[in-house]
Amino acid sequence: MRREERFRKVLDYFQREQPAPETELLYADPYELIVAVILSAQCTDKRVNMITPAFFSRFPDAYSLAAAGVEEVFEIIRSCSYPNNKSKHLVGMAKVLTEEFGGEVPADVDMLQKLPGVGRKTANVIASVIYNMPALAVDTHVHRVSARIGLTHNAKTPLQTEMQLLQHIPGELISRAHHWLILHGRYVCVARKPKCGECGIREYCRYYKKNRAG
Repeated sequence: MRREERFRKVLDYFQREQPAPETELLYADPYELIVAVILSAQCTDKRVNMITPAFFSRFPDAYSLAAAGVEEVFEIIRSCSYPNNKSKHLVGMAKVLTEEFGGEVPADVDMLQKLPGVGRKTANVIASVIYNMPALAVDTHVHRVSARIGLTHNAKTPLQTEMQLLQHIPGELISRAHHWLILHGRYVCVARKPKCGECGIREYCRYYKKNRAG
């Protein structure tokens, strides 16, 4: 199957089955989402959603977080992965956000990456989810699933995966494609033992065809 046909069939399936996918992170505004995404690095959304209610009760906006001490933040987020680094990133992010952006989360991917703790993946999530821009965040799920299905070829880095996906996904679907691939990787195309028997796109999947043939 040619890659163009595989993309078309996979995207058609997701549009039909999940027309309005959403992030599983709980948030009320751009500030809350950027905090949640920073916390979610190497951590489950479920764990992040357990942490953020107390966090946002204590730090309801960027200004309150910017005035916080790193140790104070650490005590609230200590149950997530890498709490030391994330505490520093969160306070640093809030300080730059208030001092350089007036407390408003920017929409531009390059501007977002000026915030401590915000790499390309996080910036793409914010641009896509909050501002509905054609940005595609690549995390471990997206990177793995895209290669396994056959949407990408020899992509060694998340950036290479992102560039290959953007070549074939129509602009109006890009913001949703991020969620489709993440959710598929989280619940169906899991890392160790993909659930091919319940996968709706297995007939278009390079991994399934290869292993079924073998």
